[in-house]
Amino acid sequence: MIVCSCNVLSDHDVRSAVSAASDLLRNPKQIYGCLGCSAECGRCARTIKTIIDEALGACAKECCSGCPHSRAANDEPAQEVSPVAPAFALAAC
Repeated sequence: MIVCSCNVLSDHDVRSAVSAASDLLRNPKQIYGCLGCSAECGRCARTIKTIIDEALGACAKECCSGCPHSRAANDEPAQEVSPVAPAFALAAC
C-alpha cells in the first residue's frame, strides 16, 4: 500500500529500509533520508512511524541487551530500566 503519495513510498519500502539500515531508524525523517527523499506535506509521518514501530517490534520502545540495536552491542553504556517504573525521555527542541 502507498503510504506517502508525495514520494510514492509503500509500506514495503518503509519496512525494507528499517530492516536494511545499519543504524536503527526510529523516525520518518530517517526513513526519508534512507530512501533518498524528504517529507513534502507530512501527512504520512504518523503512518510511517506506526510501520517503523511494527517493524522494530520490541526494539521500537527500547532495545534489550542482546538485540543488535542495543547500546551495549554498540559499545555504549546501556541504561537499565526498572520493569516496574515507566521509562521517560525528554526531547530536545
